[in-house]
This record gives sequence, C-alpha cells and structure tokens, in this order.
Amino acid sequence: MKGKNRVKYNNKITIIFIGSVFAAIIIISAVVCKMIVSHNGNGVDTPQKLIVKYMNYISSREYEQMYNMLNVQASGNIGLEDFVKRNSAIYEGLEIKDMRIEVLSYDKQQNAVTYKSSFATVAGKISFENKVLFLEGENGYEMIWDDSLIFPGLDAADKVRVSTTKADRGQILDRDGRVLAGKGTASSVGIVPGKLENREQSITQIAELLEIKPEDIDKKLSAGWVKDDSFVPLKIIPKIHEIEFISFDSNEENILEQERQKKLLNISGVMMSDTEIREYPLGEAAAHLIGYVQNVTAEDLEKHSGESYTENSVIGKNGMESLFERELKGQDGCRIYIVYADGNEKQELACIDVQHGQNIKLTIDSNLQTELFEQFKDDKSCSVAINPYTGEVLALVSTPSYNNNNFIMGLSNEQWNTLNEDENKPMYNRYRQVWCPGSTFKPIIAAIGLEAGAFNSEENFGNSGLSWQKDSSWGSYYVTTLHTYEPVTLENALIYSDNIYFAKAALKIGSAELEKRLTQLEFNKEMPFEITMQKSQYSNSERMETEIQLADSGYGQGQILINPLHMACIYSAFCNDGNIIKPSLIYKEEMVFDYWISNAFSNETVNIVLEAMKKVINNPNGTGYAAHRDDIVLAGKTGTAEIKSAKNDTSGTELGWFAVFTADNTAERPLLIISMTEDVKERGGSGYVVKKDRIVIDKWLQ
Repeated sequence: MKGKNRVKYNNKITIIFIGSVFAAIIIISAVVCKMIVSHNGNGVDTPQKLIVKYMNYISSREYEQMYNMLNVQASGNIGLEDFVKRNSAIYEGLEIKDMRIEVLSYDKQQNAVTYKSSFATVAGKISFENKVLFLEGENGYEMIWDDSLIFPGLDAADKVRVSTTKADRGQILDRDGRVLAGKGTASSVGIVPGKLENREQSITQIAELLEIKPEDIDKKLSAGWVKDDSFVPLKIIPKIHEIEFISFDSNEENILEQERQKKLLNISGVMMSDTEIREYPLGEAAAHLIGYVQNVTAEDLEKHSGESYTENSVIGKNGMESLFERELKGQDGCRIYIVYADGNEKQELACIDVQHGQNIKLTIDSNLQTELFEQFKDDKSCSVAINPYTGEVLALVSTPSYNNNNFIMGLSNEQWNTLNEDENKPMYNRYRQVWCPGSTFKPIIAAIGLEAGAFNSEENFGNSGLSWQKDSSWGSYYVTTLHTYEPVTLENALIYSDNIYFAKAALKIGSAELEKRLTQLEFNKEMPFEITMQKSQYSNSERMETEIQLADSGYGQGQILINPLHMACIYSAFCNDGNIIKPSLIYKEEMVFDYWISNAFSNETVNIVLEAMKKVINNPNGTGYAAHRDDIVLAGKTGTAEIKSAKNDTSGTELGWFAVFTADNTAERPLLIISMTEDVKERGGSGYVVKKDRIVIDKWLQ
C-alpha cells in the first residue's frame, strides 16, 4: 500500500509531509514561545535565571530589587526595612566582592534550584552549595526567602560575626638587637563631654595647648556616637610617667611637655589614656635612616589595592619603614562565624590566621649612629661608617635632622611648615646625595695613576711653588696649593695634600684613561645597596671636556661628585688587597662578605697608597694628624672642596671632609668613617671635621 501510494499519490504524500512539518513547527513554536515568555515575557525569568539575578543584586547592593523578587508571604512576611537591614549588615560587614554563582540543577516539580555560590570576603573566600524554592504566580516565579539563603544553616535568631586580630608591625633592630622602631606607649588626650565645664573657654584653652583648631574639637564632640560619658580622643602626645611629674626631668623639652600636660589635666573634662604607638628610640639620630609610618591616604589605598590595607592601616612613608614595608606590615587575622542568639559559636565560615610582620635586623650600631649624630647635629653634614672588611654599614647619619616620633604624634601645620621652610633642610637626606670630594679623592687618583703606569711613587714632579699652570693656554687660571716641600713625590703629596701634584697626576693619566678607570669603579652607575644612592659622576656630560677640568679632577674638584658610601667602599680596597667591598645593611648572624669590584687595584698599588695614607694621620706634618693615636694605626685623608659659581668666585662655601679607617687588619673593632660637613670656611676647613671624628673614633675604640 505504501509502495503504491508513494507513486500514485506523490503530491498527497508531499502535502501530508508538509503538513506534518507545519504541525511540528506549530508545536516547536509553542514551546519556543513558552520559553520566550518564560525568559522575557512580562519581565519574568526562569528560576535558574532568577537566582543568578538575585546574587548579582548582592554585589551591587541593590537590596530593594532583591526584596522585590520575593514571595513575601511565603518568606515569613518579612518587611522591606528588616530585609535590607539584615542583608546589608551581613554582606557589607563581610566586604564581599567577586561574587560567582553556578546553577547545578533544577527540580521542576518542586521549583527548586540547587546552586553553588562563592565570593571573597575580609576573611578569605567563602563557597557553599545551597537550594532555593520558587512559587509560580501570575507574574512569574517568586522566591521563598529565609536567612539560610544568606548562609546554609543560618537561622533568623543567629548573628554573623567578624573578628579581627591585628598583626603586629615588625620591629627594626640594630645589630645587637636594640630597637630602632617598635612598640611604644603614648598618651591619648581626650574630652569626656559631660564633665566639660565652661565649654567654650575650655575648648579654646585645650586647642591652644594641643596646637589644634577649636573648630576641630567642636566637630569631634558633635559626632553622632558621642555621649556625655564618652571619651572623645583629640590628639596623641608623649607619655610622661608619674615619677617625671614629681622630679621634673632636667631636659628642657621634657620640662615643657610636663608643664603642658599638667595644664591639660587641670581642665575639667580632660582625660588621658595610654595608647600603643610606633616608637623610634633614637629619634633624630636615625630619622633619615629609619623613616616613619603614617595613616594610609586615599592615594595609598588606590596604589596598594588588593594588599589588605584598610582605612585604619599605617604605611611606611620614608627610610627603612618604607623600604621594608611589605616585610614589616604583616597580615591581619580575620574570622567570620555564626553565633547563636546566646552568643555561643555555631559555625565558622572563613578564617585567615594572623601573620605578624617580620623583624628587620640592620647592620647599624646604635651607639656609633648616635655618637656621629651628636658630634654633627648642629651642622649640615653627613657621615657613613662601615666595617671595611665585611661591608657591613655601621652608621648612616644626616644632619640637621628631625624627630620622626613627631610624625606619629601628629604634626601641626606650623610644625610641618617650620620643617619644610628651614633653610638648613632638616628633612633633606644628605648621605644619599653626591658631593664634591676635594682632596679625599687624591688617594683614588694616586691608585689609578699607579695602576695605569702613568707615574711611579718615587717620581719627583718638581717644586712648582704655591701656584701652577701647564702653559699660557690656561690663561689666568692657576692651580694653587698651601705648602711647598721636597721631594715632590706621591707620599709627600698626600701628606701635604698638594693640589698641584695631583693636577699634574691627572694630566699624566689622561682624560680617556681616567674616565675608563672611574667607570670601572662604577661611576655613573647605581650602587648595589638596599637604599638608592645618587650616582657618582666624573663630569656633567659624557666626558671631561677640557684640560683644566681634567687637572681639577685630579684633586677632587672640577665636576667630580661622589656619594659618601661609594667613597667608603672604594677606600675599602686599601684594606682588602685592592678588592672593593660590597656594602650591606641587613644583618646576618653568619656574615658572608662579598666583593663589589674584585681586583680594582693591585696589591702593590694599595700598599704604596696605604703607607702614605697612614702618614697623613701619623706624621706631624699630615693634614689628619689631629686624629693620631699611639695605640692603634689609623690611615685616611682630609679634604676641603670649594663650592663656587665661577673660578674667580671668592665668596663660595667649602665642604670639609675626613676619611679615616683602622689600617691594621688585626684590629678588634675595624672601622671606616667618611664624614662631610658643609660651610666649614672660616671654621677650620677639614680640621673641623677631623676633631669631631676623632671623638667618635676614641669612643668606638675605648
């Protein structure tokens, strides 16, 4: 039958086939239409789509939109206000972000969607599987909500808690474990409003004593949380112990602080309470080295997004506090958990263990750091001290300085302006800069000349008197010196610090050779050191442009600029058979030293120069004789660098230098100090620096 009809009734069969397709199309269309209605018609979605939409509303904090998706009656008749309060308190309290949701299954009979939800919180990632029921109404599906939709197992009477364990910031220690930055105690000055008498007069008096504005106090007292018996903190000030109130510390600054605090406590309503702060025991003596922390700013939070900083965090702003911020900071601990109505814990949801900051131990010697500061605190100066055999940096001092503890207490605008407007620039870190080295550069020139074969140590350059020029092509320019002597050899030239000898030495070396040798000594390159130092240079351009500039470079003038730590490292070659030590700032129990530049000079060269540098200190004619000791051999070089706007300028200033080190490798406490002081003209030149460093050395070696 089928065979017959296939031939005879082909058109009919075709029609039937088409009709079948048409019917199928109608059926399919109906299904599609139903799906379209289900997804889009009248704003209605499937339960699967709805749960995703609901969760997305959580991320955008659109709590009213979430509420509008509920079947309120089936959800316990919860009101909008209670719903918003409950959800916002939990989700925002947990600081959720990066919401992810995956629909796992849909039970059509129960209208139940099983899904997996995950999101980041202050205590780490939370993820769970959950189920939500829907009711189908005239306008589509509506969600049945209860507290377990927030977290499985959460009941209406339960609460979600967040507890934070604050990480301790790591300490900064010196080589002997003495604290350079760590925990301290200060006094928080505040007002108990209900006890404040003569309000306007008292606020004016308090503001004056605390160096803040009366309107700032009024603003704090009018905050919404403040009650009559609240303690409203105003400012952090130094802690004064009771015994100091009785005895009155003899330090003038402490006396003034004691008097201020007595006046504050005599005002009704003023109270003080102990508060933990970051403290810097060495204060001014190490402020440039250690730096300070401050509360994070909006810019800090943006720059360090994702690094767990909050509005209550502090961050290193300078020095070691900034350099080692990542290590010192630590990671706050945080727990999210559910508690029953009675406060007992029900379930932990997430936990990040506290990670306290690491301690940073420096090679710095606090006593040496302090002593150098005390000697130069009234000068514009800088000093670096190293162990020349290990490269350990023992002191880094810049003066004048500032008290980094004041940044913790909070600087007034007046104090901040005073610091920044001070012509002596107490905030300026001088040991990171480069300076004209003057005659302290002569041993380096001597070593380069000997190494290059430009001259030998016994060669007599001839007595040219107190002024000299190569020839008439120099016009009116002469190199001058302070002493004449015979014979004019390398050793005597260093003892008497002869500018003319070293100008001639530089010409003998030649600009190309000198530039090459200084490049090998890492001029124009960054030092391998934790702190970024300005690069030393031999010229303002790529090369020494003139013969006069070359001659001036021989005695540390011209356009020679050197960083004090760089110079200290080069001087270490005279202790290490010609090898230049690599400086280090991080203390290691088992110190393994490393050379920065191996074989910078030959052993023969350094011995020749070293013997001459010993006589600079130990020969009565030597410019550094004021540092001479009978019990230990010191070596070194003085230097006075002229800073002037032109060659004929007579009103310029002078930099005084002294480089000194223990010359015997058996010394129990090896030391190399480089000190530079500005404005020593009319104050004894480099001799002013020698006398101060002598005091430091005596205390170091006693």
